[in-house]
Amino acid sequence: MNSPYVNEEPAEHRRFARHLKALEAVAEVSEAELVAAVLRDEDAAMANSAVLRHLDRRAAGLLAGPRFTAWAQALAEVIARRGFLTLRLREWTLLHTIALGGPWDAESLTGASDWLQRRVTSTDEITSVEALRVLATQARTRRVRHAASVRLRHAGRLD
Repeated sequence: MNSPYVNEEPAEHRRFARHLKALEAVAEVSEAELVAAVLRDEDAAMANSAVLRHLDRRAAGLLAGPRFTAWAQALAEVIARRGFLTLRLREWTLLHTIALGGPWDAESLTGASDWLQRRVTSTDEITSVEALRVLATQARTRRVRHAASVRLRHAGRLD
């Protein structure tokens, strides 16, 4: 019986929760295969959202570590046809490069999304004075410019 008064969670909500739970528990060796399976779900928006949450959680955990690059390369192959997921992984890779003091350019940072610019100013692993200086003067939003300036002041590096 279909009744508007029955408080039943929609099927896609249940699948979303199952996907998140499976992605959280997956072994690293099976991760790419599971991500690909989730992306085959009939509800593409829901699948992308589940994978995005997983990608953000895993990338944050691996950010300053040595396994990030191999993980990102493996995931890049699986999400290659998903524009937003590819962009987010590319931005996590830029964040990883900045966190490790690798080579990056100001144009990549100033051309990145507001999400990435906010992340640079709020992530403890990012200690790059150069990145904070770029954002203090060239970030797209006043919020990010302010946050970068505050971090520079606290570091005693506002020149």
